[in-house]
Amino acid sequence: MAKQGKESLKRSKPSYIFSIVGVALVLFIMGIMGWFFLNVKQAGNLFKEDIRFSAYLRTLNKDTINQIQQFIAQQPYAKGVTYVNKESAKAIWNKENNEDWAKILDVNPLPESIDFYAKAEYVNKDSMQKISNELMGAYGNQITDLQYPRNLVTSLDEKAKVYGLAFLVISILLSAVVIFSIDNTIRLAMFSNRFLIKTMQMVGATRSFIARPMGIRATVNGCISGILAIALLFSLIQWLESQIPELRVINDTNQMLILFGGMIAVGVSISLFSTHRSVIKYLKMKLDELY
Repeated sequence: MAKQGKESLKRSKPSYIFSIVGVALVLFIMGIMGWFFLNVKQAGNLFKEDIRFSAYLRTLNKDTINQIQQFIAQQPYAKGVTYVNKESAKAIWNKENNEDWAKILDVNPLPESIDFYAKAEYVNKDSMQKISNELMGAYGNQITDLQYPRNLVTSLDEKAKVYGLAFLVISILLSAVVIFSIDNTIRLAMFSNRFLIKTMQMVGATRSFIARPMGIRATVNGCISGILAIALLFSLIQWLESQIPELRVINDTNQMLILFGGMIAVGVSISLFSTHRSVIKYLKMKLDELY
């Protein structure tokens, strides 16, 4: 009888292997989406910050030019502020157009300018209009115009809003699928443990006494699932970067650490929630309802 009782107890213990693997796969898919979003966002920011802005100068006074350059450099939106004289402007034009106008023109018609790049969060239609008004208001007598690819900035701004909305919808749907999938996986694992839960209740164990070890197990399993998912995602990223070296340029270590931490947090949180809910469910059920 004692031997049969031990065998019955062993059969009643749940196998968490499939639960851990199942949750890890769901977290892995979530991690891929998160990594894709981070890379698209980072690539977009790098593209925005590669757009050059030119404040064309009317004045040739070096002190005034230095004053304007320092003013722009002190603004929160500016980076890479440089003074471009006529010869430098000519060299830039020749490089961008792949030709030398000296064969045709004897004089240099390009004005001097102060060129700078803007931080990604400022590269949009409204911010650039505000920057232009600010510069012209402060140095309208010394600056003839602020030139930048307006159509490109407007297009990027509009596409960012559309893609941002689309990704928000996808994120909501994916989050719902992730939560539902992990919840079902945990509940399925807890189903084989229902008789053990009920037996502990029948011998006088309190709800907290029953739920505590299972909550600890859920936390451990959630961490293991998260670590497995991170290992899979990290391996995939390393392989992709070996195939596409450009991905290394846009890789942000801090954001990746946040993503990895989020994967573990989601795995643990949903595992705890689903386990606790299953325990409460089986405690409230009658013994006959467990069959």
